[in-house]
Amino acid sequence: MVRTRIVGVALAALAVAGAVVLPGASASGEAEVASSRRGPLVIGHRGASGYRPEHTLASYELAARMGADYVEPDLVVTKDGRLVARHENEIGGTTDVSARPEFAARRTTKVVDGTSITGWFTEDFTLAELKTLRAKERIPAIRPRNTLYDGRFEVPTFEEVIDLSRRLSRELGRDIGLYPETKHPTYFQDIGLPLEPRLVDALNRAGLNRHGAKVYVQSFEVANLKQLKAQLRVPLVQLVDASGAPYDFVKAGDKRTYRDLVTPDGLREVRTYASGVGVAKDLIIPRDAAGSLREPTTLVRDAHTRGLVVHSWTFRNENTFLPADFRSSTDPAAYGNAFGEYAKFYATGLDGVFADNPDTAVEARKG
Repeated sequence: MVRTRIVGVALAALAVAGAVVLPGASASGEAEVASSRRGPLVIGHRGASGYRPEHTLASYELAARMGADYVEPDLVVTKDGRLVARHENEIGGTTDVSARPEFAARRTTKVVDGTSITGWFTEDFTLAELKTLRAKERIPAIRPRNTLYDGRFEVPTFEEVIDLSRRLSRELGRDIGLYPETKHPTYFQDIGLPLEPRLVDALNRAGLNRHGAKVYVQSFEVANLKQLKAQLRVPLVQLVDASGAPYDFVKAGDKRTYRDLVTPDGLREVRTYASGVGVAKDLIIPRDAAGSLREPTTLVRDAHTRGLVVHSWTFRNENTFLPADFRSSTDPAAYGNAFGEYAKFYATGLDGVFADNPDTAVEARKG
């Protein structure tokens, strides 16, 4: 009797920490069930990118220490086939490559997902070459304090992010989850550097391709998620923008848009290959012509009805990113009423948020 009571208390404590599958929970939904007592999951968007240059180990570590349940590395590929964390394969805006004369000749123009882009691209660099570069703040006009850290951090590999999450999980006494995104999958497939087999291999080698692992895999495209469904045992998330269409649809001549994916029929199809949707905030609570929040849509309820979790992006503290009715001033870089925005979105019943300022998201879910 005493042993049973002790075990029950221990399991309850672990459940609050998001580490236990509660009775009746599916593998794809266990994290949400376990965290439901605390509120929506907090996903460190590119780490704690409100405070450190994005997609650096320092940014991911800070997010975890601030209480994030997951950290989100966007994955692209190097010339020698290594997965690294960058928001885009074009790295002119997030590293010091433009100031490196030895790489001046690498500047080029490419068409990525139908858009012509000029700059420097990860697929033209070996990992060893990328490791000589240093990260910098992507939006210095909005986050000038982050520029203090320009030049201090490397471009991390996915393996390094995994190792960091494990070290911090041990130190902090709770699992720090991983939420990788496959960036431009059709593009990388077309140039002979597909992301998917490398991602599957990395998760396999880390022992993370299993039911119960604290991992989500996300993509703005559809075909690669359907392919990954047969290879991964972790939940998949279909990313959905407020406008446009998945590039694989565009390339194939499929006329469906992102908006079509979140209709009742679209959500029903998404459920055949994914466990959730990661949607732009405006699809949950739209803004009016003045930029203020309107009434919520039925998206969260519609997704839940079809067995899908809903994670939303991107939550940031600065006025320029907030709805007009939550801004504190006309200064775009000043903080506004982020807690007010979180309260509105948390009230919809969504299951997780991608946050540049994870500490604010964690504090907001205390109510």
